[in-house]
Amino acid sequence: MTSEERREARYQRRKQKRLESKDRQRKPYDDFEKVFSYDNLFHAYRMCRKNVRWKSSTQRYIANAPLNVYTAYTKLHNGTFESDGFYEFDLFERGKARHIRSVSIQERVVQRCLCDFSLVPMMRRTFIYDNGASLTYKGYAFAVRRIDRHIRWHYRHYGNNGYVLLFDFSSYFDSISHELLEKIIRKEYTDERLIDLLMHFIKMFGDEGLGLGSQISQVLALAAANELDHFIKEDLGIKCYGRYMDDGYLIHHDKAYLQECMKRIHQKCNELGLKLNIKKTRIVPIRRDFQWLKIMFRLTESGYIVKRIWHKSVVRMRRKMKKLKRKMDAGLLEQSDIRASYESWKSHTIGLDVYHTMRSMDELYNSLFGNEVTG
Repeated sequence: MTSEERREARYQRRKQKRLESKDRQRKPYDDFEKVFSYDNLFHAYRMCRKNVRWKSSTQRYIANAPLNVYTAYTKLHNGTFESDGFYEFDLFERGKARHIRSVSIQERVVQRCLCDFSLVPMMRRTFIYDNGASLTYKGYAFAVRRIDRHIRWHYRHYGNNGYVLLFDFSSYFDSISHELLEKIIRKEYTDERLIDLLMHFIKMFGDEGLGLGSQISQVLALAAANELDHFIKEDLGIKCYGRYMDDGYLIHHDKAYLQECMKRIHQKCNELGLKLNIKKTRIVPIRRDFQWLKIMFRLTESGYIVKRIWHKSVVRMRRKMKKLKRKMDAGLLEQSDIRASYESWKSHTIGLDVYHTMRSMDELYNSLFGNEVTG
């Protein structure tokens, strides 16, 4: 055997071991019987009732929980389970109208079981580390910490000479292709019953797109752009890259290369059926203010990262407090509820350079509600 043949044989053995290891990791999550055991469904029910026990629908489910869980278990295993449809309503969040399609607790239990014991562990192992939304031990604060660390890494290597490519998707949830999702699912799964159930939940949203209000939608929305994440990290070679659902950034010292990256990202999105928001996709100097996740970032010459709250968020909160004051005067709200809302909003400013802004906001709160708030 020649040296070249020996190298090829070693390569094939290593490849076979990698495939066997991948199959072992995937096996517990790719088995309908194991995923939808009674114990898993009952655990999913216990998780679903958290923080919503006050709802009448949840209380009715809790009253006969073992029987309700067993009914779902029986329907799943004999192939008669069907979705109950949606509770649809509009939610106005940060000045934007969002159409929510929520599911009943019966279906939420099944989706929770499917996500916790199959979909999340199956998909998560394919995600890049800097894919930060809707996962355990990750989220908004994680995404902010990661861009902070990427900016610091850039400063150590290139100073404050560099650029940030910010991109966003248009109508992200509404435009995700079901063909793309089925391709992703079939790449990871071999159990046809799990594939059929996942596609059943996806097709409930129509011919295209996913809906807000479903746990499965959140996970699959992360997976839809996963190929783009790997393309940016591996093919384009961008070390300082992160994405939070439909918002992403690339940091690089060469503006011309970022312009080339923008073209190739646009081409890749077209291949995946994703639509870039042209107005929000832009390249900005890292030493000037740029906004990501409602935070204004700027890298100074000394290496300090200035992080300020987005001005529109402050304006929106000031208007909201005045509306809440009118509702309190009309007897529709308690002051304790308003204070909890205000303190929750303030918690998002921890770690930001907002001392004077918070003093101004506290003064407004105190003038409206006469209850001393500081810090």
